[in-house]
Amino acid sequence: MFFLKVNGNNVKCESDKKLIDFLRDDLRITSVKNGCGAGICGTCTVLANGKKIKSCVLKLSQLNNAEVVTVEGLTQREKDVYAYSFAQCGAVQCGFCIPGMVISAKSLLDKNLAPTVPEIKKAINGNLCRCTGYIKIEKAIMMAAEFFREQKQLPEPQQKAFLNTAFQRVDAYQKVLGEGKFADDVVLPGMAYAKALRSAYPRAVVNKIDTTEALKHKSCIKILKAGDVPNNKIGHIVQDWDVMIAEGDTTRYIGDALALVVAGTKEALDEIIGLINVDYTVLEPVISPQDALRAEAPLIHSTGNIMSKEHLKRGDVPGALKESKYVITKKYHTPFNDHAFMEPECAIAMPEGEDGLLLYTGGQSVYDEQREISNMLRISPEKVHCHSMLVGGGFGGKEDMSVQHHAALAAWYTKRPVKVKFSRQESLDYHTKRHAMDMEFTLACDENGIFTAMRAFIIADTGAYASLGGPVLQRACTHAGGPYNYQNIDILGMSVYTNNVVSGAYRGFGVTQSCFAIENNINLLAEKVGISAWEIRWRNAIKPGQVLPNGQIADENCAMRECLEAVREIYEKNPYAGIACAFKNSGTGVGLKDIGRCILSVEKGSVHIRTSAACMGQGIATMCTQMVYQTAGIAPSLLIHEAPDTIRTPNSGTSTASRQTVVTGEAVHRAAEKLKIALEGKTLDDLEGKSFYGEFSAKTDPMGSPKPFPVSHVSYSYAAQVIVIDDGGKLQQVEAAYDVGTPVNVPSVEGQIEGGIVMGLGFALTEDFVVEDGYPKMNMAALNLMRATAVPPIDVKLVQAKGKKSPYAYGAKGVGELCLIPTSPACSHAYYRFDKKFRTSLPLRQTYYKK
Repeated sequence: MFFLKVNGNNVKCESDKKLIDFLRDDLRITSVKNGCGAGICGTCTVLANGKKIKSCVLKLSQLNNAEVVTVEGLTQREKDVYAYSFAQCGAVQCGFCIPGMVISAKSLLDKNLAPTVPEIKKAINGNLCRCTGYIKIEKAIMMAAEFFREQKQLPEPQQKAFLNTAFQRVDAYQKVLGEGKFADDVVLPGMAYAKALRSAYPRAVVNKIDTTEALKHKSCIKILKAGDVPNNKIGHIVQDWDVMIAEGDTTRYIGDALALVVAGTKEALDEIIGLINVDYTVLEPVISPQDALRAEAPLIHSTGNIMSKEHLKRGDVPGALKESKYVITKKYHTPFNDHAFMEPECAIAMPEGEDGLLLYTGGQSVYDEQREISNMLRISPEKVHCHSMLVGGGFGGKEDMSVQHHAALAAWYTKRPVKVKFSRQESLDYHTKRHAMDMEFTLACDENGIFTAMRAFIIADTGAYASLGGPVLQRACTHAGGPYNYQNIDILGMSVYTNNVVSGAYRGFGVTQSCFAIENNINLLAEKVGISAWEIRWRNAIKPGQVLPNGQIADENCAMRECLEAVREIYEKNPYAGIACAFKNSGTGVGLKDIGRCILSVEKGSVHIRTSAACMGQGIATMCTQMVYQTAGIAPSLLIHEAPDTIRTPNSGTSTASRQTVVTGEAVHRAAEKLKIALEGKTLDDLEGKSFYGEFSAKTDPMGSPKPFPVSHVSYSYAAQVIVIDDGGKLQQVEAAYDVGTPVNVPSVEGQIEGGIVMGLGFALTEDFVVEDGYPKMNMAALNLMRATAVPPIDVKLVQAKGKKSPYAYGAKGVGELCLIPTSPACSHAYYRFDKKFRTSLPLRQTYYKK
């Protein structure tokens, strides 16, 4: 028997177990999150006898008679101060890490109410955050210290929510205090647990799957195989991904599921899986796109090893290159990269009605989940009811089915609730990654440094399945010319199947990779011309009315030159400053369906904002709240933003392509206009039961459009970024200027940019995702994610064009993806100026951060 005092209450447990399991499973204290289970991420941080500990690594036997405090056990004053400070400073995005951050803050402030920034950084260094970049968390802790130290009273709640203000996020308080529920926080009566047996080899024929002994296990409820799946092929765009590999078929990567075990307890899952015997014929894996393109290469899919191909051509590239004064050709490589969102994938499915399913999920579109699951089960979509819980980060990595379809399949057969959750290691091994790319870029200019032509070859490793590899390759190509004004381009791209981990959507969506190549070439051209890297960009930067390399005319809200002007001073006064520019589309574009939808319904004196746009931390609920307030003037306290739900909320498409602020934001604006008109001379009580629908369809031209100046995307955002390193090669400062049109919520925009920059610094300097012979060789610690003490000061400047704003969503444009795109080439340039070593692959080697 083990005894503890938890949040002031005496509790006991008969068996020895991890503290996190006792807190979450026995006591239902769900603010304590399991992000890694290995003491790396800090989401499970609690106080034990006044000291912060990682509850996922210590057992009750090591803590007998200890006093444990979680955020639920804070005093009311502490709850109020931390919640206000974190909300006011914009320190909350997805929220998964925040309760652990608050506990680390308390461990510091209990002893020191006048901390310095380095002391705060040190205090939270054991807590990883993938969203915020830490800076706003540090400011929140500093603010909380001031409230405690000076015994200040908290201000009254905000009554106004205009755009371009520091309105507090509407979901901040529940996330700070651990009250918001993620999928793994849900426990249902009679719930079973499921887990897939995965392939032991990247490529092997599965001869036989013997479940005889496994079925005898006392906790085994059912084992499902490929033959039990009504439709065994699913996929986000291309239906090429096996729900499970059947006997006689060949595996494509180590994440392939062979059997799905359903058990009465989660502890029994690994035991049962260990009893399944699989007979394989092991085959040589195809481990690179170059190998996959060989004539003798085995076909990974019957359609061939080239998953998709893009060819963009404008003007006369050979002629322009021949006439150019300077020409640079270089080869570049960018690696796989893990999203490392703090919340591992989890879903719960249960029967609903006579023959339907209800899913609690945490993905990037409840309607995508509904579509894929109904397709798998061969039932009508209306039979699959998907409801999103809070989403603990996504960055594109939660667009594909990972656990949702397996939970649904298990619940469909067992007729009971079933939870499927990835461990952190399973998440690392099986979910999609950023595409590794090999690129050859040629860029030319005249004697004045004016760009004349570019040619590019891009080969992307899409891994075992298509996922979103097609659109990712497309964006890599359409943005490969950069935000500059020249018309001769020839870009050939291929996305190739291999037996590596699957590559899919990842923040930046292919542009991160091609930007690294083009921006490095620009620096070499500047040297040849004899002008600075800033100057060559200034001479070529796109201006309103000019034509981008992809043929689209830059509209009046293009502020690329304003971004460059904003960072000129810091670049020119620092000898080891690196610079890069980037642009990124808002919206799906290229002629595809791109619709945002919103229903505003008046219910019991409040207005419910109903849209399926998924929030992974970017602040959808707050954006919608501010759009309604700006349009109709309804007090924030009367606005209720509902979670995405396929019954309650209309389909607003996937949260991807930096589209939701523009597309769904405009839909909310249109619905709010209707509500505003209906309110003239009336009150909300007069409109009880009425609904107001808004829809916005972003019209664009398809790839290969014959139009002379096709509109590929409804809008673009622009950025210029400067990275400064010191005399020892260590990060010293980042200054970044972004044109995102009208900022909806200033702290949220800044927080997205700061978090994206830190993610970009990791991609450039510390992170790698090593795959050898088809096997990932990574754990959470080996990812080398940036921690608070490694992050330099970041100065974000928001600029806007002087011309006419975009007509959509009050002129707001997306920022979620753009923020990290220019970071890696800016780092590369900084180190080139530091030691004159021209680095062509990531992560950058022979630096302060990586040998």
